[in-house]
Amino acid sequence: MSLPVVLAGARGHGRSHLVNVRRLEQLGLARLAGICELKPLTADELEGFGEPEQSADFGALLDSTGARIAIVCTPIHTHTDLALAAAERGVHLLLEKPPAPSYAEFERMTEAVRSAGTVCQVGFQSLGSHAVPAIRELIADGAIGRLLGVGAAGAWVRDTAYFTRAPWSGRRRIGAVDVVDGALTNPLAHAVATALAVSGSSRADEVAGIESELLRAHDIESDDTSCVRITTTTGLPVTAAATLCAERSGEPYVVAHGELGRITFWYRQDRVLVQRAGHGPEEVLYGRTDLLENLIRHLAGEVPLLVPPELTGAFMRVVEAIRLAPDPSPLPASAWRTAPGESSAPRRIVTGVDEVVAASAETLTLFSELGVPWTPVTEVSTP
Repeated sequence: MSLPVVLAGARGHGRSHLVNVRRLEQLGLARLAGICELKPLTADELEGFGEPEQSADFGALLDSTGARIAIVCTPIHTHTDLALAAAERGVHLLLEKPPAPSYAEFERMTEAVRSAGTVCQVGFQSLGSHAVPAIRELIADGAIGRLLGVGAAGAWVRDTAYFTRAPWSGRRRIGAVDVVDGALTNPLAHAVATALAVSGSSRADEVAGIESELLRAHDIESDDTSCVRITTTTGLPVTAAATLCAERSGEPYVVAHGELGRITFWYRQDRVLVQRAGHGPEEVLYGRTDLLENLIRHLAGEVPLLVPPELTGAFMRVVEAIRLAPDPSPLPASAWRTAPGESSAPRRIVTGVDEVVAASAETLTLFSELGVPWTPVTEVSTP
């Protein structure tokens, strides 16, 4: 029987959830029962989606629709309260990443879900890729020898309008409320979570220490160019470098470095390249399991849940380290230039940052260790 679903946050990225629910309706697995938005969707926005109930009151909407699943695709700092409202009503969750703006909020959310006996799936779609377990198996089988470390790189282009699209965009906090928007915690959060998954250290207690370097070219609170190095409890380095000020947008990727080779994973494409001693390069395109479909089938007792909160604990340690780090250092005007953006808004380009981000993933080093002149003193956090 199809499960009634309520979507909180149906515009912007939320529209992809609308499209996905319609796909699952056609499979008989789900039906869109309600939409929670401050301003109701128009008939044009709802074209092809019928006439679901709409309300700005999330709790009341869950009650009136009899929802079994809630998709939360709202601003970061609203996630915990909405998750708690769903848990109180016995409603299961697909919670967009990052799951919370602080580790304390993350713990509050996970404890509420656990106490209620409900299920929460965190929306790291890349962790639904069949490539992740395949890479882990290759590493375990010694395909690239002893694993030396995992690096991630993401170089994207965003213009100034991106940072003004919503009141919380580009903010570390609003008043006393943590937001922790930033390159590695929001748009390129998948790079961090996927690198940790490939390394086999996704849980909070598998993190020994975190070093961060947070920078900004734009006039914002949060970072638009940053890197972190996570040291796991096994001593493995896991790095992630990201920028929203690239010369050109590239596909973000994760690379596992071994003594005898390397595995590169372009996680948005589910594409894997294996390069190892004694073999020619091997490239494989993998499939992917949709996380909402996985949640529904898990509730039916058919499959294990792919991304429960505990498998995002290490990522949340990174969020917490970034939250507690000093505010990002503004880059000197000499480090960046202005160019036309995709919209009428301009964008800022950090000179040479595409190569710097790639070099970080290649060498498992921080920006400052690469001799980049515009880097600050490293902030070290031990969870």
